[in-house]
Amino acid sequence: MIPGRRLRLHPADLYAFGAERGGINERWFSSTTKAANGPLTREDEGLSYVRGENGQRFLLKHAVEVAGDSLLGVQVMEREGGWNVLCKFFDNMGPIPHHMHQSDEFAGRVGQKGKPEAYYFPAQYNQLDNNFPYTFMGLEPGTTKDDVRRCLNNWNQGDNGILNHSRAYRLQVGAGWQVNPGILHAPGSLVTYEPQVNSDVFAMFQSLVEGRFVDWSLMTKDVPPEHHHDFDYLISMLDWDANVNPEFAKTNKVFPKLVRAVDEMNECGYSEQWVTYGTGWYSAKELTVFPGRTALLTDAAAYGLIVTQGHGLFGPITISAPTMIRFGEMTEDELFVTADAAMQGVRIENKSAADPLVLLKHFGPGNPDAELLRPDSQARKQ
Repeated sequence: MIPGRRLRLHPADLYAFGAERGGINERWFSSTTKAANGPLTREDEGLSYVRGENGQRFLLKHAVEVAGDSLLGVQVMEREGGWNVLCKFFDNMGPIPHHMHQSDEFAGRVGQKGKPEAYYFPAQYNQLDNNFPYTFMGLEPGTTKDDVRRCLNNWNQGDNGILNHSRAYRLQVGAGWQVNPGILHAPGSLVTYEPQVNSDVFAMFQSLVEGRFVDWSLMTKDVPPEHHHDFDYLISMLDWDANVNPEFAKTNKVFPKLVRAVDEMNECGYSEQWVTYGTGWYSAKELTVFPGRTALLTDAAAYGLIVTQGHGLFGPITISAPTMIRFGEMTEDELFVTADAAMQGVRIENKSAADPLVLLKHFGPGNPDAELLRPDSQARKQ
């Protein structure tokens, strides 16, 4: 993968892990999930730190293990056992290979969790489209399992042709997608805000991308050894009906939904919209506090947040969107809000007279505020 250079990381730090590790094209938020980046992965790679008032720091993962009831709430800890969501910015120069994430059924066979994920394309990080602002998703209606089997059989012949059986969608800033387990997708070159289940399982189905060969081991990374060359098994990991859905975009594309009435929010000095919703796995909002205004925001669950524009105060804490980040240095754009603080409400002040203060807020499973946005919520209510 080639870094898209829009994560506000200093150019000299794009290869901070060393050239042999490749460039940095992701930033993970409020993460209790260790990255699975091969044998050179550092001990704390992917894990978020909490900074204390006196400068000491400790892993958010350890904080949840020790004080999860206080951070997430007793009911969440009893139900989930932890902070079961991972959120990131993904920033690549071009497309990445057509791949899928296994369901709980298939991931469980290798001791992992299944992985659904959501996309949202924030304007503040997408002034440039980079090389390929399209994402191939699913398979063209009419595609057969034999078509995919031939692609797998042609793996070592260069381009195995899997994209000949897929459809590319133009990515839209300010909109997003829901990608369930078992659905093939080849993300394009917009910076993507991605709430997802905290798992790193995947299987690559494309052998060549932008002239770079994809090793077969990336197809079988999360496959039991006895099935590494069992094409029927590999194809069975796909949710076939979801992939060949003739109304794929209608089913999976996500547009923002206002949290409250526009006039009501304007009067209170802010605007807030759901940008990820419709599932029980995770949810996310985009909050804009207007210049010079202060707003009191309450939520029903703990959440992580990232500031994408502006500066101000979040409760007593100074927040600001960085222009340039040096690798390893602290920033003022990332916070974690406990369940009690979220429910009591946080005063957010925009200290600028001209610039909006914009935050993205990501929630774990079962956020009560998001339950009514699930497609089956009305049926359950009735």
